Amino acid sequence: DAVDRANPRARAALLLARAAEARVAGTTRPPDPELQLGLMNYSLPRLAPDAALGMRQLQLMQMVPLPGKLAAAGDAARARADAARLRADDTRWDGRTQAAMSFYDAWAAAERARLARETRRLLEQIAAVANAMYKVGDGRQGDVLRARVAIATMDEDVARMEAMQEAMRGRLVALTDLSRDALAAPFAEPTLPDAIPSLDAMLQLADAGRPMLAAGAADARAASANTRLARRERWPDVKLGLQYGERSMDGGTDRMGSVMIGASLPVFARDRQLRMRDEAAAMQAMAEADLDAMRAETRARVIERHAELASARRLLALYRQSIIHQAEAAAESALASYRSGAVDFMTVLDNRMTVNRYLAEVATLRANEGKAWAELEMLAGRPLTDTAPLPPIREGARQ
Repeated sequence: DAVDRANPRARAALLLARAAEARVAGTTRPPDPELQLGLMNYSLPRLAPDAALGMRQLQLMQMVPLPGKLAAAGDAARARADAARLRADDTRWDGRTQAAMSFYDAWAAAERARLARETRRLLEQIAAVANAMYKVGDGRQGDVLRARVAIATMDEDVARMEAMQEAMRGRLVALTDLSRDALAAPFAEPTLPDAIPSLDAMLQLADAGRPMLAAGAADARAASANTRLARRERWPDVKLGLQYGERSMDGGTDRMGSVMIGASLPVFARDRQLRMRDEAAAMQAMAEADLDAMRAETRARVIERHAELASARRLLALYRQSIIHQAEAAAESALASYRSGAVDFMTVLDNRMTVNRYLAEVATLRANEGKAWAELEMLAGRPLTDTAPLPPIREGARQ
């Protein structure tokens, strides 16, 4: 919602759509009539009318387009306006998707930093055990040094993850046009749906609902209307005119009227009007090919994101239900065995770092799942989750 309200790119696209909509009405009207006032046969430099030929003249001319031209031009303009409006909607969804990507990256970085701090705390306890065993002669000084190196590594991970989190926060500032302070609140863990739509259902949703596909279809309609218009350009438009003139005579005022009709002659039709028809036909074929390409690209992206979502779900279940529990048990067992001298210190350290790696992988998988949902929403052009991927926005936080 914050991105929808504040994304500058979305606002710009919406204003562009409004501009396109404003042009529609004018394309369905003929050109403005021309009104001319003339003073004919006036002598110079006195600007006095000639006694016999001096005349004041008023002329009105109106171009009348060939029937069907204005309708075709209006259809093309309306289709272009529809395409601009749909692209504005697609830009809004793209902004939401980019914001979601940054949010999930920031949340995963914060989660990995939290895990690194927790692992550091456990390593401090292991280092204390190693140090105590070294003091009584049951351990080695190298074990203490290795524990300190592992702790320093966790400090490095925390610093790196905090920097990544700030970088993602900066991206959100750019996407929402909000100040950094407005996005300073901690990112909450995302809430994602339990069920995944079937692939067929997602493909149908994307084909029917993606704004970019609808915009491509509108472009094809506009190109078709332009083709109809180009076919009529070979036939000239008619220009009608009315003329009123008067001159002063000895016995009063002599008044005259004229009616005119004219048309342009398409003497260069082979090089101009027929080439316009060929151009319009090529542009229509290009628009239809672009639409086919967008449909194929949309289907491919839906299939990819759906597969990523299903894979992330399966791996998350595997990690949570078995791998992490087993790794935790192995780490606890190794620490107990180290105290009794049954295993060396590297076994303890490797087991603890393995647990940290698995937990970090869970955070990454959770973020990847959210990213897949976000892109599927963009491809479908409709919400699929109830998550709000931004922290609360404080009032007056706009830059």
